[in-house]
Amino acid sequence: MRITRKQLLKTALAAAPLPILLAGGTIEQAAAQNAPLDPTPMCDDGDETHEQIEGPYFKPNSPERTSIATGLPGTRLTLSGFVFGIACQPIAGALLDFWQADDSGAYDNTGFRLRGHQYTDARGAYALSTIVPGLYPGRTRHIHVKVQAPNRPVLTTQLYFPGEPRNSTDTLYDPALLMTVRNGNNGREASFDVVLDIPGTPPSTPPTTPPSSPPGGSTWTAGRTYKTGDQVTYAGVTYRCLQGHTAQPGWEPPNVPALWQAVT
Repeated sequence: MRITRKQLLKTALAAAPLPILLAGGTIEQAAAQNAPLDPTPMCDDGDETHEQIEGPYFKPNSPERTSIATGLPGTRLTLSGFVFGIACQPIAGALLDFWQADDSGAYDNTGFRLRGHQYTDARGAYALSTIVPGLYPGRTRHIHVKVQAPNRPVLTTQLYFPGEPRNSTDTLYDPALLMTVRNGNNGREASFDVVLDIPGTPPSTPPTTPPSSPPGGSTWTAGRTYKTGDQVTYAGVTYRCLQGHTAQPGWEPPNVPALWQAVT
């Protein structure tokens, strides 16, 4: 079997102790040919409120943690992988924000059960301890995740399980977002490598110089905390805040319809 460039990279990255499974598919073929990798596709729940492409159950300000199902019933699941740019370079310090349904198919909309965020390590690796999500009407099994390289736009997507009967009936299901899943000693083990539409490795720390000022006619400000319903202008357009958050560079209103809706 031919060893690809990406497999060699992942083997070297995984030399430090961290449970990583090797994934296969077209991403490997592209790396073997020294071609750019395809970015991870984006998808949404289809039943959004406003323009919240992450679906109706996302909540900001989740706790930072790698284990999100402590004490909950269900089949244990370990999900691990890497975050890459399209040049097959790992991205350190990338933010991953996970949320999912519990064993019975319900989301916790009052607290932060089965919700949490983490950052990739110096190798671009991440690992999540959770449970296999349950089913609810209209959807196959899936895990939500937002991924953001430092100072870059947010990617919102969903990860799917192979061999699920509902994969064929869920109109949002995308085979390009299938995890590699196998049975482990204490549950199931899955892997998925996120490929962001970034040509090279972005900086792993915020810039030391202040970001450039927004264009004229703007009241939006990075670093300011906005509440749901707040209104700002950006480049002469008025936007209404959909979810409370602290603004960051790269989260300007036109770039994040999950957070801001244009007021017409």
